Amino acid sequence: MAKRKVIISAAVTGSIHTPSMSPYLPVTAKEIGTAAIQAAEAGAAIVHLHARDPEQGQPSQDPKLYEPFLTRIGKESDVVVNITTGGNPLMTLEERLAPVATFQPELASLNMGSINFAMYPMLQRFTEFKYDWERPYLESSKDFVFRNTFGDIERILEKGAASGTRFEHECYDIAHIYSLAHFMQRDLISGPLLVQSVFGILGGIGVHPEDVTHMRRTADRLLGDEYQWSVLGGGRHQIPIATMALAMGSHVRVGLEDSLWLGPGELANSSAAQVTKIRAIIEELGMEVATPDEARAILQLKGRDKVAF
Repeated sequence: MAKRKVIISAAVTGSIHTPSMSPYLPVTAKEIGTAAIQAAEAGAAIVHLHARDPEQGQPSQDPKLYEPFLTRIGKESDVVVNITTGGNPLMTLEERLAPVATFQPELASLNMGSINFAMYPMLQRFTEFKYDWERPYLESSKDFVFRNTFGDIERILEKGAASGTRFEHECYDIAHIYSLAHFMQRDLISGPLLVQSVFGILGGIGVHPEDVTHMRRTADRLLGDEYQWSVLGGGRHQIPIATMALAMGSHVRVGLEDSLWLGPGELANSSAAQVTKIRAIIEELGMEVATPDEARAILQLKGRDKVAF
């Protein structure tokens, strides 16, 4: 019997962690490109990417900051590139869409609903910051609403459809599965969907095993066989959530965007290190890691020759 293929996604940098929380978070285009290529070499079939201002470390959706590392990744790796449409909660929808509109990737992330997106508890663990904007940013997250209205989602879906980009549908709560089913019923999206269940973000669903099974059962009931399920756990929950969900038939996402840790009290020195760890677990469970081309086939992606970078 053929072994089940598991897609590993690596979120190598992102907007939910500030750079000075870990010296290993990539900030410059060179660092982001290297982190993505190393994660792919370790076994990631997909790399999920944000960009940062190289001087101040702030999240940015300026296509000019994406171009250097996208070009390099395209030349040096066959990995599937997944560009964010999330950005961060303070950006406009047009800002968030700019990189996907410009580069037309095979895959892009799409948050399936609005949520309170709170990061201020990090201030209990981190007290020293490299940049002036970091502490106020975390403190103000008490009032962040990450806006993703039905109108916003429609516009993002339309932008993707125009260039053949498919989506990683990020579902932070049960209602987001219902929203996804709503758009399927309207024929605005079709399977196979990549459903990324996100656990452990304050404002979204929790990390109890019953939360994981509830997400799975709800997706099965509403989406049937039209989806591929993947999970990510925030912070220290990254590997435990992934391991549990693997036994339930999931794919997995790891990376420094979602967790800074490799183990208790041990900072991960790269997203590749987290990929290596979860790959070992996948193989111990008797499964195989999917290659980029296998992931393309499973998710019915348009192919690396049809992107604009």
